[in-house]
Amino acid sequence: MTILNILQFPDPKLRIRAKPIDNLDEKLQTKIDDMFETMYDAKGIGLAGTQVDFHKRLLVTDVSIDKDEPHVLINPVILSTDGIVESNEGCLSVPGFQDDVQRAKNIIVKYLDRDGASKETEMSGLLAICVQHEIDHLNGKLFIDYLSEAKKQKVRKLIRKLEKD
Repeated sequence: MTILNILQFPDPKLRIRAKPIDNLDEKLQTKIDDMFETMYDAKGIGLAGTQVDFHKRLLVTDVSIDKDEPHVLINPVILSTDGIVESNEGCLSVPGFQDDVQRAKNIIVKYLDRDGASKETEMSGLLAICVQHEIDHLNGKLFIDYLSEAKKQKVRKLIRKLEKD
């Protein structure tokens, strides 16, 4: 397996809208494995294809403490949402910054699993938050897009400082 390069804000490639996956071949299976390896190595709980310069509708997540509950969502679509929850989010593409974001508390997601089986799953808690965050990536959106302009400026300053160091 390979550790992939994670794109960092403000890289414009993070704004590319991912295209649907229509071929679940061996190359895709390798990409899934590489994305899990990259996510675990970076101490993340989710990773979207867009973040690793793979602009297809693929995300992986594992919000379990023991990192033993991996989820693969291919071509995910949120069918419904319920409730609102505020969570403190960070992002592997926006290192060193976290802030509160409002998300749906519960979601129903339709997707293909890594074997191509169609699934429709109700999710809640951290998993629902993470999947919404990663689907945003697939749509070219970052969690900082939900923040005020003043907070976005703070992120830009932090990124410039990190680039200098």
